[in-house]
Amino acid sequence: MPGPKDYKPLRLMAADEEDLAVMSACLQDAVAKIGDFAWLPNERRFAFVANRFLWEIAGERDSGPFWRVRVGTHFDDVKSVKHVNMKTDVKDAVVELLAMRVEPGDDGAGAIILDFAGGGAIRLEVDAVNCEMRDLTDPWRTPSKPEHKG
Repeated sequence: MPGPKDYKPLRLMAADEEDLAVMSACLQDAVAKIGDFAWLPNERRFAFVANRFLWEIAGERDSGPFWRVRVGTHFDDVKSVKHVNMKTDVKDAVVELLAMRVEPGDDGAGAIILDFAGGGAIRLEVDAVNCEMRDLTDPWRTPSKPEHKG
């Protein structure tokens, strides 16, 4: 397999706020096109594919090589989806996922918010946290490591 020798494909499931925080850390700085997000109301599923930065390999290093991998993520038990400060009609527009978080509601219900660079967000109203992410491809080199100011 091409790629870093210490890479192991991730497959994670989230069933609560703590699990989603781990998944959020793995997906931090993932990039995707708006057209790679899909709301499937009949299936009560929201899904997307993105290019995930391999933070688990990069660690604190400032020099490469660095790697990305294609990842698929889906949320089940979704009641509704709302886009905030995002132009969803430009399907080739690229967005950068910063974090995913839970706003708890009653009896396990609530909202999952996907926060993006530039202030955009996607809000998923859910019956429960029910999410899965899975690496889909072999890693490929990327020239730089995402930078976080502040």
